[in-house]
Amino acid sequence: MTRSGRLISRFLLLALAAATAHAEGKWWNDQWAFRKEITLDTSPTGAAIAGSATDVPVLVRLSLGNFAYFGDTKPDGSDLRFLAADDKTPLKFHVERFDATAQMAFVWVTLPRLTAGANTDKIFLYYGNKDAAGAADVAGSFDKNQALVYHFGAAANTPQDATAYKNEPREFTAEVNPASLIGSGATFAGGQAITIPASPTLRLLPAQGITLSAWVRVEAAQTQAYVAQLAENGRELVLGIEGQQAFARYTDGAPVQVASTSALSTGEWHHLALVAGNGQLRLLVDGDAAGNAAVTLNEIGGALTVGGGAGGRNYLTGEIDELEVSNVARADDWLKAAARSQGVIAPLVVYGGDASRESDASESYIGTTLKSVTLDGWIIIGILAVLFFLSLFIMIGKLVFLGRVAKGNAAFLKQFRKMRDDPAALERAVGPKARDADEDAGEAKLPSIFEKEDPDTFGSSTLWRLYHHGMRETLSRFAGQAAGADRVRTLSAQSIEAIRATLDATHTRMTQQLSGQMVWLTISIAGGPFLGLLGTVVGVMITFAAIAVAGDVNVNAIAPGTAAALVATVAGLGVAIPCLFGYNYLNTRIKEIGADNHVFVDEFVTRIAETYS
Repeated sequence: MTRSGRLISRFLLLALAAATAHAEGKWWNDQWAFRKEITLDTSPTGAAIAGSATDVPVLVRLSLGNFAYFGDTKPDGSDLRFLAADDKTPLKFHVERFDATAQMAFVWVTLPRLTAGANTDKIFLYYGNKDAAGAADVAGSFDKNQALVYHFGAAANTPQDATAYKNEPREFTAEVNPASLIGSGATFAGGQAITIPASPTLRLLPAQGITLSAWVRVEAAQTQAYVAQLAENGRELVLGIEGQQAFARYTDGAPVQVASTSALSTGEWHHLALVAGNGQLRLLVDGDAAGNAAVTLNEIGGALTVGGGAGGRNYLTGEIDELEVSNVARADDWLKAAARSQGVIAPLVVYGGDASRESDASESYIGTTLKSVTLDGWIIIGILAVLFFLSLFIMIGKLVFLGRVAKGNAAFLKQFRKMRDDPAALERAVGPKARDADEDAGEAKLPSIFEKEDPDTFGSSTLWRLYHHGMRETLSRFAGQAAGADRVRTLSAQSIEAIRATLDATHTRMTQQLSGQMVWLTISIAGGPFLGLLGTVVGVMITFAAIAVAGDVNVNAIAPGTAAALVATVAGLGVAIPCLFGYNYLNTRIKEIGADNHVFVDEFVTRIAETYS
């Protein structure tokens, strides 16, 4: 959106918000100009979290569909701030990626607690302070039990771990994909792996347990492919895929394994999690429990291998994003909150409206729609606005003119019907003014009905012009007849038909003048909806393209962009409908005047024939 487009939409937003939105409470800091409300929906229709979850890193995924004000933030997003529901308590967060040009951002926010089964938890995103210093806290965004987090935003064999423990890879042979599920990811081609050396924080301690999780996408069935393996001295803990089923396995002598009963859809992202602790080995797929088994755990503290197994085996062919390891057994609700805030479908995070410091109010529906209109939409709307005002100018001008014609015709008929025996009396009284105008023009012609006329010549009356032209033709045929009081002027039948033909031609030209510029109204009627439809189609294309880049396909990402795209269609209909009504009304008035002209031609010719036969 251009700067001028943003200013227009911002003005409309503030005006509508002040009139229709409700106040949310005191503003956190006056140095920040704008605020967005984000609701955490843990109800059964949202993330369906049954118990409480604490210190959960939630992904806030911003895109054109839910956040159209990238131009109001700093280019690197360093002015972003997150506040708890009380609008006072700052929340720890860090930015994985912020791209104002592509209009997409991935921000991790730590929520102290999620209330089970509710949709009333919310946080506030503040932005719009060009002087703000960065406040992101990468390591502080995770609790002390988070031992490893790989966003895969760095190049291979460079620091990767976002936690304070800095468990960096010793070997990284996978390919970094910058356009993965959440920013960047790692692609494995069947012979590549990531090896993280043994660390005190990456150990399975029976008293604490361990949790391995990652987002995984495979394009085909796998053969004992390891997503992650923790192995030492013949003991191993594995999260993997066999065929199209995810599995979790603990081996210390006899293996204990649980596998999902449903197949993983190929070509789609799935959140896989292994939890070992409290005498249980659990497997979760997309936040739902997929299986569990009783197990007696012993300590494992070797290297962690990702995308394969130790010793160059059990390679994965697919893609991994957001690899996480916790040195405790996470609760199911904690993992469910992660899965249902980070994925392509993220029902936990519901994006609300934006408010400004001046209005201190939530955004109205119309404001939400207008702020999401893209540049191409504003161009189409601008063309439609020009078309509308041009059509409006024509309709008003035509309406005023037809009113003058009707008034002039009524005045003329009143005088014409007083002439019973001498149809030329009115021509002798008023006609010289019209004849002088013809002579000044250098040729004998009918004055245009659009020319300004003396009030004495009945203004814009079409009937007067027909009468004047007809009488001029009639009198010109008497020029060769001898004058005298005792001479009776006569017209032959051929002369009368010639006069009728002349009046019919004049009537036709006059009808063309009356219908002038009406073609613009037909263009508005026919072209307005099609221009609007063009803007809508292009807007929907841009919306889905932005969603595809950002990977955010929930209804809150789709709805604003689609609604904004439909603004162009509304604008097209807003042009066509008034023009349709105006065209039909004006066309009816023109037909009425045309019918009066036609009737007058017959009446005039009849009067001439009776008088001069």
